[in-house]
Amino acid sequence: MIHQVPSTRSKCAAPECAILCVNRIHHSSIIHFMLRFVIVAPPPLEHMTGYIMINANGGLNQQRVAICNGVAVTRLLNASLVLPRFLFNSVWRDSSQFGDIYDEAYFMNHLKEDVRIVKELPLELQSLDLEAIEAVVTEIDVPKEAKPSFYLKHILPLLMEKQVVLFEGFGNRLAFDPVPFDIQRLRCRCNFHALKFVPKLLELGGLIVERMRDKHPRWGPNDDDFDAEENPHLSGTERIPIRSAKPVPKYLAVHMRFEMDMVAYSLCEFGGGETEKKELQAYRALHFPILAKLEQDGRLGTADVQRELGHCPLMPEESFLMLAALGFRRGTRILLAGAHMYGGEKKMTILKNLYPNIVTKEELLTPEELEPLRNHSSQLAVLDYLGCAMADAFAMTDSGSQLSSLVSGHRIYHGSGHRPTIRPNKKRLAAIFEHNATIEWSHFENRIRKMVAETKRIAARPISRSVYRHPRCLECMCKHEV
Repeated sequence: MIHQVPSTRSKCAAPECAILCVNRIHHSSIIHFMLRFVIVAPPPLEHMTGYIMINANGGLNQQRVAICNGVAVTRLLNASLVLPRFLFNSVWRDSSQFGDIYDEAYFMNHLKEDVRIVKELPLELQSLDLEAIEAVVTEIDVPKEAKPSFYLKHILPLLMEKQVVLFEGFGNRLAFDPVPFDIQRLRCRCNFHALKFVPKLLELGGLIVERMRDKHPRWGPNDDDFDAEENPHLSGTERIPIRSAKPVPKYLAVHMRFEMDMVAYSLCEFGGGETEKKELQAYRALHFPILAKLEQDGRLGTADVQRELGHCPLMPEESFLMLAALGFRRGTRILLAGAHMYGGEKKMTILKNLYPNIVTKEELLTPEELEPLRNHSSQLAVLDYLGCAMADAFAMTDSGSQLSSLVSGHRIYHGSGHRPTIRPNKKRLAAIFEHNATIEWSHFENRIRKMVAETKRIAARPISRSVYRHPRCLECMCKHEV
């Protein structure tokens, strides 16, 4: 039986908060609490169980979750982690690797007290045929959100026998509860601190934020900017500090999750008639063949049922009508994040008629600035991530989106409750829009504002919910009251 070494250093995920954590604990448990935070380095080489490799799949955000989960499992099993690699995806078609997106040296150094991370396997293991020795573990082999006990029972013996285990894909393959306190904290530190974007991406992200707030003629008059004091949905615990002089214009970021893959996968209809229906069916047949077969066999619900259940992505027009009902004025500066919208220029023209100050990263950056990122969708997604994370307000159109989830978690963790996020309830919205043809605008406004008000408060992380999206918990960000 292997001894499980307690993990993580004597700090909260945020480095400055250890004393605050202790101050909030009842006196009788202080000694026990402090014992849990003794600095314990990774196990010495002679006690190491083996090497864990991860080939992360999906786009930027799925890969980020896989990295954090991989770090946690590596520590759980007293192993060493080989710097993760990213699989080439037929949808995103991006060859970027870890070092193209994240600062490798910073990542390894920041976590060195918690887990041993190496760039590659030792020479004596590099020649192993991992498939031949049955050391490859796929997502089929690991249950979704598997508990730590699964890894200790099934993966640890394999690791000790083979010396190395390769996980092919690793997105949501570690549960959020129950997980040892220190392992949970390590996941937080990995996500919110260790995964630092490379300088070139941080620079371009900074340019986007700077240009969203500049005095460039592209914006026209600035007397129509949104203001937290005039938007009830931005008040309370999420209020932005207001300066009377307003020296820097504010901006709203909107993650419009309405790309072709999302639209096709949803099995919903968006008013495009027979042409749209055939186009989406052809896309499903190519990229989601199992889904297409289920649809063909009539084993899935109708488009109307999908919408009633809140499973349909918001159409761009619906999203911006919601923003108008919330009080965002016509002159609001809006950064539209996400890949190319389904419907393209036609949809964009409709949106700009409502809000003329809508821009995308492609409009804010020059072709020369974007050229190094051409054909690298994950790197382009970093710019959306940064533009949304640093916005004065952020609105998502799909609460299930990984980017929206990670951005909202970032804003909670680093924003101390002063970076508002608008998270619509799609099921409630579907019911509201169903009566939109006859509803009075004032009644529509009231219903929208009430719906958003119910989702705006920052609460402690619910049990079994993502610590990346809901970091408001003792083990993740105890520098704040939870």
